[in-house]
Amino acid sequence: MTTPDTPSAGRRFDLIAFDWDGTLYDSTAVIVRCIQEAVVDVGGQRPSDRDAAWVIGLGLAEALARAAPDVPPEKYRELGERYRFHYLRHQDDLVLFDGVLPLLDALAERGHKLAVATGKSRRGLDQALQTVALRHRFDASRTADETFGKPHPRMLLELMEELDVAPERTLMIGDTVHDLQLARNAGCASVGVGYGAHSTEGFEALGPLHIAQSVPELADWLLAHG
Repeated sequence: MTTPDTPSAGRRFDLIAFDWDGTLYDSTAVIVRCIQEAVVDVGGQRPSDRDAAWVIGLGLAEALARAAPDVPPEKYRELGERYRFHYLRHQDDLVLFDGVLPLLDALAERGHKLAVATGKSRRGLDQALQTVALRHRFDASRTADETFGKPHPRMLLELMEELDVAPERTLMIGDTVHDLQLARNAGCASVGVGYGAHSTEGFEALGPLHIAQSVPELADWLLAHG
C-alpha cells in the first residue's frame, strides 16, 4: 500500500504555487532600479540596493512605503505612479529564467496543479503572462491588489480553496522571506530559491524543505521530491 509521500504515488504535492518576480521571472535588478528612481523622483533619499530588494514580494503600496521611509504619505500616490512609469519603460528587458518553461511543463505533465502567488498587481501579472505566453500553464493566480499581500496567508488559502487542495498537499516556492513566511502562515511547506531578491541567510529559520541556487537545481529537487 502506498502513501502520498512515497515515490510510487507519483507526487507529494498536488498544488505548487510560485512567486513571480525573482522566482520565475528575472526581474530583481530592474525592480530595484525602478524603486530607486521613483523614490528620487518624489524627493526621497535613494534606497540602497539591499533595501530596495528586501521589499520585493510585498504589495506595491507597502513595498514603496517601506523602501522610502522619508517620503510623506501624501506623496505615496505620486510615488506609485513614478514606479509604474519606470517599470513600463523597462518591461521589455524582463525575461523568464532559463529552464522555467520546461520545468512547468514537466510538473504539469506529472499532474501537479500550478499557481502564481505574487505581490504584483492583477494588471501587471496579466501583462506579464500575456507577454511570455504563460497563461495556459497556470490553473489559478492571486495578486496583492485582489487579496491580502504577503505574508498574510489569505493569498494561498484562496488558491487552495479554489483548486480544492489541502495545505499539506501544497508547496510554495519563492525567493524572499515574505514567500516563506506566507507558506508558514498558511500551513504549507515551502522551498526557497537563492537566485532572486533576498539573501538566503534568513531562510532557514522559516523551515523550507530545500533552498535551490538555480532553476535546474529547483527542477531536479521538485521532480525528485515534489
